[in-house]
Amino acid sequence: MKKVYTLAVLMGLSSLLFSCQDTKKPNYQFFPNMYESTGYETYSESAAFKNGKEGQLPAPGSIKRGFVPYEYPNTDAGYEAAKLNLKSPLDSLSVNMEKGKELFNIYCAICHGEKGDGKGKLAVREKFLGVPNYADRQITEGSIFHVITYGKNAMGSHANQLSQKERWQVAGYVLKLRSEL
Repeated sequence: MKKVYTLAVLMGLSSLLFSCQDTKKPNYQFFPNMYESTGYETYSESAAFKNGKEGQLPAPGSIKRGFVPYEYPNTDAGYEAAKLNLKSPLDSLSVNMEKGKELFNIYCAICHGEKGDGKGKLAVREKFLGVPNYADRQITEGSIFHVITYGKNAMGSHANQLSQKERWQVAGYVLKLRSEL
């Protein structure tokens, strides 16, 4: 009999607790603005966007933050001018040969070889032919930087993968490799 009374009491309590619950609408919202947010139309009724256009062009002559323009054009004349005139803006304290070596091994050694002798894995397997040996070329840090920036012959540009400072570090490391060959 005790079990029947206990069961009846438990059923009564459960019906009292759960009968008032509305599962479609919770009783209390902790963050009401998350449940019922105000909807906004993108780019609507804004004086910043003229003639219904969704965006604006940057001001003429503006450059992105941290970007330094490169004045030499992607031509043979630009290459020769960079070879003669372009010098590294890095002082002796900013040059990090270990970082230059690391970047060279990541981006350049696959074709040029770890010693700069033109015997990288892709050159040895004849995937790319005519990879130069640095000892055979008259190169300067300006010409190296120019080639890394724009690419030359079968080599593509690495400007989107390496910042200007990193390109200068690689150029310094290439000159070090050339002196060792």
